[in-house]
Amino acid sequence: MSAADALEGINPTIHAPNRLRICALLETAGEAEFAVVQQQLGVSASVLSKQVSVLMSAGYVEQRKAVRDTRQRVWLTLSPEGRDAYREHLAALRAIVDS
Repeated sequence: MSAADALEGINPTIHAPNRLRICALLETAGEAEFAVVQQQLGVSASVLSKQVSVLMSAGYVEQRKAVRDTRQRVWLTLSPEGRDAYREHLAALRAIVDS
């Protein structure tokens, strides 16, 4: 992949630092509770919510709600499209670094 092709592979939705970190965490974890993602990223709930909303609007992240310890919790996961987009974005970044 040439540097020019790599630039075309950069996904602006994923590229923002917090969204990239969310995708990386979910790629590794498979599924994670909202509070765990918040803690790992060191951001407020409102910041995380905004970033997750962007990823959900793009179809990259899915959420499910479940009751745990008598409280409703939100669990996040990368959708198949999100996983593909994240991996393509990483490939583009690697191509830029390697060129």
